[in-house]
Amino acid sequence: MNFIVFDLEATCWEGNSNNKVQETIEIGAFLINGYGEEVKRCYNRFIRPVINPYLSKFCTDLTSIQQEQVDRADKFDRVIEDFQDWAEIFDEEYILCSWGDFDKKILQNDCKLHKLDDLWLMPYINLKKQYQDIRRLKKPRGLKTSVEIEGFEFTGVHHRAIDDAENLAKLFLKYLDEWRI
Repeated sequence: MNFIVFDLEATCWEGNSNNKVQETIEIGAFLINGYGEEVKRCYNRFIRPVINPYLSKFCTDLTSIQQEQVDRADKFDRVIEDFQDWAEIFDEEYILCSWGDFDKKILQNDCKLHKLDDLWLMPYINLKKQYQDIRRLKKPRGLKTSVEIEGFEFTGVHHRAIDDAENLAKLFLKYLDEWRI
């Protein structure tokens, strides 16, 4: 069984943006086997949004992702196919793991937008919810706080998919035997 510990960044706006469609702009992931070994080099790609192709100032400030990076990137359908090949989802048993349901929901929305099958998203666990249960917390914590409380240094830039995925992998490995699969 492989665990795909991943994080996404998506288009975003300050304040109420209920009428705007969020799209993935970066995916970062680590592939970890059931023994807690990183199986492959990390995966990190930018994605060019199509509905709202220009990043808001709020989005670039939050994520540090620049307009030029997404302008040079492939669209979702190409990147997600490459991601699926990298993760070997058609060859190996796997479970997608992210901090909260946001990442899965954005992928589902992107699959729908690009008319792609989203059944590959079914083997999934919400590590944020499970971490809350494992630690018996009344309220969920953010990723950065959780990483630091567990005694790890939060490395990289918060709200960059590859860095958040790397920090999430630290928590994942610490509690490898406790996740409900």
